[in-house]
Amino acid sequence: MLKDKTVAFLGAGSMAEAMIAGAIQARKISSNQIIVTNNRNSLRLQELASKYGVRTVPKEQLPYKDIDLFILAMKPKGASEALFSLKERLEPEQVVISILAGITTGFMEDHLQEGQQVIRVMPNTSSMVQQSATAVTSGQFMRTENVEVVKELLQAMGKVFVIEEEQMDLFTGIAGSGPAYFYYLMEHMEQVGMQYGMPKELIREIVSQTVYGAAKMVMEKGTSPTILRENVTSPNGTTASGLKALADHKGGEAISQAIKKAAARSKQISEELGRAKLNS
Repeated sequence: MLKDKTVAFLGAGSMAEAMIAGAIQARKISSNQIIVTNNRNSLRLQELASKYGVRTVPKEQLPYKDIDLFILAMKPKGASEALFSLKERLEPEQVVISILAGITTGFMEDHLQEGQQVIRVMPNTSSMVQQSATAVTSGQFMRTENVEVVKELLQAMGKVFVIEEEQMDLFTGIAGSGPAYFYYLMEHMEQVGMQYGMPKELIREIVSQTVYGAAKMVMEKGTSPTILRENVTSPNGTTASGLKALADHKGGEAISQAIKKAAARSKQISEELGRAKLNS
């Protein structure tokens, strides 16, 4: 389904690059099917063209009629302007995709022509290595065949989960922002290793393998994290001591709060943009 589709990224930041890299590496789409544009940063466009072989153009030269999927990949505050620029240029069969926190299907539909196909997705930067957890929720006018095209594109970057729109802010807090929480944990594990004299490269490999192995255990064994944690926690042992330190320093509460705060910010962005539209 993707072989004859042209995809345009409106924005050239880290998330756009992660998706481009993942899709091309998975060989689900070729570099000449991808167009990238942004507002002003021509050097960034040159960098992406050099690294991935994608087509890059200034925004005013975007070939709108030749594009099947438009991916909003700018900062959320730029979404209204981008949608306004698309409104009079799109045909009903073209699809607009938001990968932006807080940009709902309703928000896109309100800014575009009646009946325009829109879909909201939330990938994460693990798209770059085809391991993203990506959520999808469709607008009211999306055609089934185009939902499948979007899912095929996203499946090239990892695993896709179809969820309700009301769950998207929570998904953003868990999976959209989630890699950063693990990187933060890994940073601290690395720092302790180096404090005790381990070479940086060695401790990084040890930490990465540990996190990867734990995730793979959950995915392949189908066992809950609670049971797996209990299985490796001997009374009065080293793991029990480490877990007690986490509890004493409210490690679990910190993780919960990170998810809740990120989800709340996603919802807040939607509300702020909604108020801005009403006042415009």
